[in-house]
Amino acid sequence: MISNLQTLTKMVNPMIFLVLALLFIFFNPSLGGLVSFNVLDSGAKPDGVTDSTKAFLDAWAAACGSVTPATIYVPPGRYLLLNAVFQGQCKNSAITIRIDGTLVAPSDYSVLGNAENWLSFEFVDGVSIYGGILDGQGIGLWACKASGKSCPSGATSLSFTNSNNIVINGLRSLNSQLYHIVINGCQNVKVQGVRVSASSNSPNTDGIHVQLSSGVTILGATIKTGDDCISIGAGTNNLWIENVACGPGHGISIGSLGKDLQEPGVQNVTVKTVTFTGSQNGVRIKSWGRPSSGFVKGVLFQHALMVNVQNPIVIDQNYCPSNEGCPGQVSGVKISDVTYQDIHGTSATEVAVKFDCSSKNPCSGITLEDVKLTYMNQPAQASCVNAGGTASGLVEPTSCL
Repeated sequence: MISNLQTLTKMVNPMIFLVLALLFIFFNPSLGGLVSFNVLDSGAKPDGVTDSTKAFLDAWAAACGSVTPATIYVPPGRYLLLNAVFQGQCKNSAITIRIDGTLVAPSDYSVLGNAENWLSFEFVDGVSIYGGILDGQGIGLWACKASGKSCPSGATSLSFTNSNNIVINGLRSLNSQLYHIVINGCQNVKVQGVRVSASSNSPNTDGIHVQLSSGVTILGATIKTGDDCISIGAGTNNLWIENVACGPGHGISIGSLGKDLQEPGVQNVTVKTVTFTGSQNGVRIKSWGRPSSGFVKGVLFQHALMVNVQNPIVIDQNYCPSNEGCPGQVSGVKISDVTYQDIHGTSATEVAVKFDCSSKNPCSGITLEDVKLTYMNQPAQASCVNAGGTASGLVEPTSCL
């Protein structure tokens, strides 16, 4: 009998210990595995009119303070947010934000107009955003700018700055005041399945802007906006863009570069399997017509379809908006080793290929391979100024290199 009691005691003690341990972890979730924070529990209201900014920041603070991977969940509904900065450094490097609702900016554009960013992440590592809609409500600001009145510059809807190992998947961005998504000073970023939508006459509403960043991948994006679908700024390297639909918009642009005298270059950029529909440009490189240490090298534009695009292939090194700060000068940006491969479709203008390069630093190593662009069912034309390179395979319009 005593022996049986001893055996039972030995069995029960570990079980009690296990139960107590599980209860301890349950009531101290940061000590367990993945923890989740629902913004409703932080006081967010899914009614589209109650300011939920603090609730989102509180949920972020909890997730950021967790020593184990954490999830922030945003249920269905509309959540009004003012400008918010989600700041690192966090205690873990695996925060997932799952959004089943819509985040709404204030309808009064002056509230965010001078804030620069609406929703910004700074100095974070391992943040992933899945799903969700961002409604920047920028229509009022666009109208203000169109009227010629004095207006604020506007806020970028979503920005990541000085951050690493970022995922943006399945997000939809509507009617941003300024840029939709900005990747600035980041490493290892994957943007996939993003949809961007704004009016074709919305000013400076670039879909995705990348600068001072390395290892950025953009896959499966659909972008309809009033400025560049994707813009690539100074200091970008190892950028991969694939399976993107652009239009309306100003195309996929490297630049504008060379606005500053001292500027890092752009290199190792691949743009492939892209479709441009009714856009102002297709694949473009542009630089200011002024001195600069900037450069572009190692670029591949491959498998692009142009559908009624005004300027399917263009290099413009005489960019000088409003003729301010650059008349009478030439671009210092050196452009080299740029390949256009398997580019087909229709141009909305007679000159489908235009290389207008710097007289001080002529474009070199330009390669055209299997290019066929037509205008009004006839071969289009090409124009080359200060550009050198080679053509191979079927190239229409006839190469001017």
